Amino acid sequence: MSKKITIITANYYPEDTAIGLYTTQFADYLKSNGFEVTVLTGFPYYPQWEINTDYKEKKAFYTETNNEIKIIRFKQFVPKKVNLLGRILMILSFNFGLFINLFKLKKSDLIISVVPYTTNSIIGKFYSYFNKTKFWIHIQDFEFDLLIDSGIGTKNSFFKSLFFKILLKTESLLLNSADIISSISTSMIQKIYEKSNPKEVFYFPNWVSIDNINPTTSQHHPYFNSNKYNLLYSGNIGEKQDWDFFIEFCKLIKPEDDLNITIVGNGGYYNTLRERASNFEFVKFKDVVPYSDLSNLLCTADCHFLFQKSDVIDSVMPSKLLGMMASAKPSIITGNKNSEVNNILSNSSGGYYIASNNVKEVYEKVISLKNNAEKSSNMGAQAREFVKNNFSDKAVLDSFIVKINDVLHEER
Repeated sequence: MSKKITIITANYYPEDTAIGLYTTQFADYLKSNGFEVTVLTGFPYYPQWEINTDYKEKKAFYTETNNEIKIIRFKQFVPKKVNLLGRILMILSFNFGLFINLFKLKKSDLIISVVPYTTNSIIGKFYSYFNKTKFWIHIQDFEFDLLIDSGIGTKNSFFKSLFFKILLKTESLLLNSADIISSISTSMIQKIYEKSNPKEVFYFPNWVSIDNINPTTSQHHPYFNSNKYNLLYSGNIGEKQDWDFFIEFCKLIKPEDDLNITIVGNGGYYNTLRERASNFEFVKFKDVVPYSDLSNLLCTADCHFLFQKSDVIDSVMPSKLLGMMASAKPSIITGNKNSEVNNILSNSSGGYYIASNNVKEVYEKVISLKNNAEKSSNMGAQAREFVKNNFSDKAVLDSFIVKINDVLHEER
């Protein structure tokens, strides 16, 4: 008899970016390896922060099947304005639906809560406790740390400070309660140990399909002007990125540089960024592409960029990084020098990681790559080879299946 696994996640199919993509792929991989998989989730809304058009007219409680996986959904509230209050209301709404849908589950052998949201772990622990089920927390993002690092949790307010202390204490108790915790980077695993006394921790990084993101099979994407040097940012447009730095970078670009910047994505900061960048004719905003078109997009660009806030250290490991590197094009990334991203990019020699927060230095690196095609090509090739050897989908997911079987065969 096949083992039953339930996944609790805020992001899932048909979302095909970031956490939604990874969670769908590892659920599909579990199914292909003989497990019976059920997913508790909300309605697809990311990255546009609006319920997907195909789901808007469906009932609040909705069940469907994809790839023989049962998906039990609740139509959560999605804020029009993505701020702290909006996020809290969304989380409360999401977990209300999760709790009700929990009673629709058959007995599972393992329940996996994907963070964010941390509240997913409360629902997972509740089910685990009453059904004597193994409980796994997989951390894609330390959401509370990200809020604090961004300054939201440290403003001069006694009640706000107390609120965040309670959140962090709750997070610690939940981590201690899990049978196993996994996360996507070594420094995030270190943070797990700093926050809690875990029973077991497992390194479960994000991955990339070298076959799907492949420069040898990709075609020119129409988003790009072939007569220019094309810089690409593809991903969520939110508060995690350093858009102030981006604007300062744009101010240095001269007409004779022949640069085009293409931003593909959506998110809570999209409208603000588009307005701020409206004076730069070389900055183009384009719609999100489906996963099937991602290889063409990433591989057509001449260079990728990702400007991270320098005061945030591994609250998040950008999922987009591996796709950027698999495209065999160099990347220019800014951020904290102690970042996991710095380790990966530097070890690969697949681009430049700049921790100085010096916008002129970034501009000079871009121009140097533009003027040295051989160096740019070599960097891109090294980036692709590195992710092929260290982050291929089959290698990562096979190790996940081995660990799943180990956990299921351990005595509770």
